[in-house]
Amino acid sequence: MPDATVRADDAGRVSSQGCPSLSHMTVEKLRDPSESTSSTPIHTEATTAGTEQSTAAPEAPPRLPSLSPSRAADFKTCPLLFRFRTIDRLPEQPSADQVRGTLVHAVLERLFDLPASERTPERAAELVAPQWQRLLAEQEDLAGLFAPAPGDGAAAGDATAATAGDATVPPTLTPEEFLASATDLLSGYFTMEDPRRLEPAQRETLIEAVVDDRLLIRGYVDRLDISPAGDLRVVDYKTGGAPREAFEARALFQLKFYALVLWRIHGVVPRVLRLLYLRDAEVCDYSPDLDELLRFERNLLALWQAIERARQTGDFRPKPSRLCGWCSHQAHCPAFGGNPPPYPVAVAAPGAPLPTGEDAPGAE
Repeated sequence: MPDATVRADDAGRVSSQGCPSLSHMTVEKLRDPSESTSSTPIHTEATTAGTEQSTAAPEAPPRLPSLSPSRAADFKTCPLLFRFRTIDRLPEQPSADQVRGTLVHAVLERLFDLPASERTPERAAELVAPQWQRLLAEQEDLAGLFAPAPGDGAAAGDATAATAGDATVPPTLTPEEFLASATDLLSGYFTMEDPRRLEPAQRETLIEAVVDDRLLIRGYVDRLDISPAGDLRVVDYKTGGAPREAFEARALFQLKFYALVLWRIHGVVPRVLRLLYLRDAEVCDYSPDLDELLRFERNLLALWQAIERARQTGDFRPKPSRLCGWCSHQAHCPAFGGNPPPYPVAVAAPGAPLPTGEDAPGAE
């Protein structure tokens, strides 16, 4: 039998740049995918089958407020951005980079549906076009990302209309260039890992847990590896560059969020939180401990209390930073001379649930 050990040392160029801690973990061949590869949410509540029929349907428990890592990070970055995305639900035109990331995530998920021997760069490249067609069928507006074909006046008009009033840059990519760029990112993945030697326990899975009996924390994990000894490794694919400054903190916040949920589910602190930066072919490993997760949980609850105070008062203030250059809502931001929409009265009512929004599978 070939050696089934997976080592970070074997995963191409491993860099600790931008990471507070880098560990080289040895993970034995992982659990067979037939044990658990569905996208069914993993949660902490067990169910039991009763032997007696109830004459009346049990009263549903009150719905708990929920928080995802992306929305929590939004509030930390800029409370007004949190409001625009979760309360006002202002539309945002996805960038080519964001859509490319969604496509690459979809290909990597489907890659592990193949037999181990077929998980090659060539087969991954063959999955790009079909997955893109699936995304287009689900979100027809994605076609607006591309530059019109030469001489296609109607398409040019459509593209102009699609971007009018947006903060986005007019599309310059052709569909062929876009798909080629996604294939290039997949090539970076294969320099870091050999998927023929991996059998993930979960892929693109929604995990959730309740903290302090009052807040449901949830998010989608790109990949969860579990060794025969029970060690957990959380893997997150990043299609942008390795983190620098403000982006580093957001990436680690997301991984600690996942680690807290998994600890609350399994009672086990994940051994390694792994970021795979496909563009730079860099691996960033971070190993949390229990005390750190407990501190993170306290900070997360304090953050939620701040969100609740803002909800009740409507006081979601802008927080100008370098990240404003990537914001789609400058036209509504007072920091840029804009005015937010009227605050919904129903959201500020005592006991009103706050629509915190949900992350989607493959979101970064």
